[in-house]
Amino acid sequence: MKKGKPEVITFKADPALVAAMEGIDNRSEFIRSAILSALDGVCPLCQGTGILTPEQKRHWAGFAQHHHVERCSTCDAPHLVCDAGRTREAADH
Repeated sequence: MKKGKPEVITFKADPALVAAMEGIDNRSEFIRSAILSALDGVCPLCQGTGILTPEQKRHWAGFAQHHHVERCSTCDAPHLVCDAGRTREAADH
């Protein structure tokens, strides 16, 4: 991360967001923390855009040959599963 003088970043907020933030003592720190938290959960491939480039799609296609998405039986969250050591037929069941 580049060190140096902090930059000021501004954004527009609708009235509902402004009202929701009333009473927060340090809104700047709150917003910084919320952004850092959101960035921690960004997809490592698309980096939050929701779109893969043609190059990323090719890499994904190779990865997907040996991996699949399934839902966790405990929390129901979708997650990637490596098929190494499993036959694809067994992975589909």
